Amino acid sequence: MHPGSIPGEASNRCPDYDIVVNGDLMPMTIDYQSARQTMVDCQVRPNDVTNLDVISAFLSVPREAFVSAAQKPLAYIDEDLPLSAFGSSRYLMEAMSMSKLIQLADVKSDDIVLDIGCASGYSTAILSKLCSSVVAVESEEDLANQATQTLMDLGCDNAVVTNGPLEAGLASEGPYDVIYIGGAVEELPTTLTDQLKEGGRLVVVQGTGNAGVARLVSRDNGVIGSRDAFNCAVMPLPGFEKEAEFEF
Repeated sequence: MHPGSIPGEASNRCPDYDIVVNGDLMPMTIDYQSARQTMVDCQVRPNDVTNLDVISAFLSVPREAFVSAAQKPLAYIDEDLPLSAFGSSRYLMEAMSMSKLIQLADVKSDDIVLDIGCASGYSTAILSKLCSSVVAVESEEDLANQATQTLMDLGCDNAVVTNGPLEAGLASEGPYDVIYIGGAVEELPTTLTDQLKEGGRLVVVQGTGNAGVARLVSRDNGVIGSRDAFNCAVMPLPGFEKEAEFEF
C-alpha cells in the first residue's frame, strides 16, 4: 500500500479517514462493521469472489479480533498484516487472496476441513461458517493458544486448533473433505494429500512472490490430480521448503 492510501483504494474509494497511523489514513473513531463491509466491497467482490456463502462469512467474522490491540486500526487494509505483536514472524493473509482461495475450495456445509497454518485463527473462523467442522494446525504455540482463545470468545464451537508441524497435518482426525493451506509452499508433501477423502479438495499456493500459483488438488478414484487456478502472491509458510539438491 502506498503512503496515504486507504483500504481498497485500488478498487473503490472508501469512506473518509482523518488520522495517520504508520503512514496509513485511519478514521478517528473506527466503525469495524462498516470497515468489514468496505473490505468486502473493495477487496473481496472485485477479485471475482461471487460465492454468497463465502462473502457472508467474510462479512460476519470480525477480522480485528485476530490482531493485536495496536493493529486493530489496520485490520482491514488490503495488505498481508504482520503478526509480530504476538512474537511471530507470520502474517494474516490479505482478505483478497484468502477469499479467492477459500472460494476455490468449494466448501460444503457438511464438509470436514483441515486448516494448515491458521496463525491467529482468522481463516479457521471463516471456514467454520462454511463447513460442518474445521481442525486447524498451527506450528507456533503462542499463535495456536491465541487462536484457540479468540475462536472460543467468538463462539466458533465447530473449530479446534492444535499445535504441531504444519507439513504433517493431522491424520488422526482425517480424512478431510477440504484441506486449506494458508500460505505459499515450495513443495506440497504427500503427507497432506494422503489425508484427503475420496472426492476431497486441497487448495494451496505453490511458489513464492509473483511466481506463486493457486492450485486445486483433488483425489478422484484414488488418484491425486491438480490444476492451476490463478496467480496468487502470498507469504510463505515454514516447513514446506524444497530439500537442497546435490549438485556436481
